[in-house]
Amino acid sequence: MITREELFKTEEFWLETIQNEVFRQVDAYLKDNKLTQTQFAEQLGVSKGYVSQVMKGEFNYTLKKLIEISLAIGKAPLLEFKPLAEIAKVNKKEVTSIQDATLNQVAEPDEQSI
Repeated sequence: MITREELFKTEEFWLETIQNEVFRQVDAYLKDNKLTQTQFAEQLGVSKGYVSQVMKGEFNYTLKKLIEISLAIGKAPLLEFKPLAEIAKVNKKEVTSIQDATLNQVAEPDEQSI
């Protein structure tokens, strides 16, 4: 087991966190607009396989592609840098996996836990 503070220092945690959020945003966009992955791929000008990779979290985004996907779904890709120590204060308990540390706890820490 590792602590949240240790987990937050790993590249894998942040890559998976961002991949999960991109998935959630794109999935909501597809559902809200009644689009298939194929239609979304056509809208983006990419292959269906590319969109499939995005939806499976099997894609390591370039900044340009992240911005392109964000704009295609009508969202602004905001990036914020916070000290790791501040993020780690969200909850100091030990975690057994990346899934134990939810995106919401990381992105929007509870005021009482800081």
